[in-house]
Amino acid sequence: MTPQEMIERVLELSTADDNVVIVQEGSSANLRFADNTLTTNGVSRSSQLTVISIVGRGVGVVSRAAVRPDQLDDVVAAADHAAEDARPSEDARPLLEGTRSGDWDVPAEPTSIGVFGAFAPALGEAFATAEAGGRRLYGFAEHIVTTTFVGTSTGARLRHTQPTGRLELNAKSSDTRRSAWAGVSTRDFSDVDVAALDASLARRLEWAKNRVELPAGRYETLLPPTAVADLMTYLYWTAGARDAMEGRTVFSRPGGGTRVGDVLSELPIRLYGDPSAPGVECPPFVVAHASGRENSVFDNGLPLAPTDWISGGRLANLLQTRHSAELTGLPVTPAVDNLIMRGPEGGRSLEEMIASTERGLLLTCLWYIREVDPQTLLLTGLTRDGVYLVENGEVVGEVNNFRFNESPVDLLRRLTEVGASEQTLPREWSDYFNRAIMPPIRVPDFNMSTVSQAS
Repeated sequence: MTPQEMIERVLELSTADDNVVIVQEGSSANLRFADNTLTTNGVSRSSQLTVISIVGRGVGVVSRAAVRPDQLDDVVAAADHAAEDARPSEDARPLLEGTRSGDWDVPAEPTSIGVFGAFAPALGEAFATAEAGGRRLYGFAEHIVTTTFVGTSTGARLRHTQPTGRLELNAKSSDTRRSAWAGVSTRDFSDVDVAALDASLARRLEWAKNRVELPAGRYETLLPPTAVADLMTYLYWTAGARDAMEGRTVFSRPGGGTRVGDVLSELPIRLYGDPSAPGVECPPFVVAHASGRENSVFDNGLPLAPTDWISGGRLANLLQTRHSAELTGLPVTPAVDNLIMRGPEGGRSLEEMIASTERGLLLTCLWYIREVDPQTLLLTGLTRDGVYLVENGEVVGEVNNFRFNESPVDLLRRLTEVGASEQTLPREWSDYFNRAIMPPIRVPDFNMSTVSQAS
């Protein structure tokens, strides 16, 4: 049974007032490697059915993996029964009138190990280069294709195919005392330059031959796009309009309401999502398996448009459902599954920013990021795989790791430079959110709160 046939069958079987049916067909291929040798590779397939039944204002949701046609009756009956017993949902709204994707009838196309056809030989060459240079390469490459089908009792028939790829590459010296990391996101691996990544890692390992111990403190710091992506992603995830309206977050206005319209940065920062942004394309409509504070099952199929979260340095919008928009009086601005940050025109590359630094730190990436205070969005975490000291425009050595304490919202206020944006991979959040375009940034007083023994 095809996903489209499964949706039609569920809609026929249900006795609820309304339904939303979501079928996701997934496939993945991966390569894993260690010590300059490919260790494993594999492919897998998955399928998930979500039935959302609506009776009056009550909602029942049942999700199952790998559902066979003879099991549909039981799944639908369970969702209908849950809706009949459910309390009225406060976010209940009429389902959207039906629209149909032009490719609705096209079968889901899985990925395969063939996606690495050009990448794998290049990786093998990188192994040889690393071996000759006394380095060891570790990491993995993964490609996932998820095709989502959404059908509703009001006639919507929507389809989207999402390719998601990432490469994480770690280089170590032969004695494993020095380590450097690089990661990229990609749709199909055709744009991944393994040789350039390996060369970058080799240069960082050379930097690390000179070790400098520094105390905790505030330092002028250059954050590369991957680190910026992790911080801005956390900001984005906490930008719910309802939580802000209720005084729970850094986006709450003292005395009531939200901070929409407030200046967050004197620089003309733009932070936005765009379903059609090249390289980070994502679903152009809402897909909600369950209702929450920033999403609603009743909004399934709602079209998504380019949406500014910060525009010209001002907070422009917060994450909204149709329900929360009525509560806040703000526009309906659902979440978009990518995030893009841009600064003033003419932003410099990270290398150019290093060359103009008198004395400061250069980070590689952040990890183990946790929230400390939601009212200020204070985060803590650790640096990882290389913190370097820059003096007079040159990297002069590697320094010890730190624990940091910073708020990404406060960082925006203190920025002194925003570089040229590029597609990047958030290291901390790459399992959940990896469609990001970010710039490197310069912060004059990044708070390295304590020295860390992490390596």
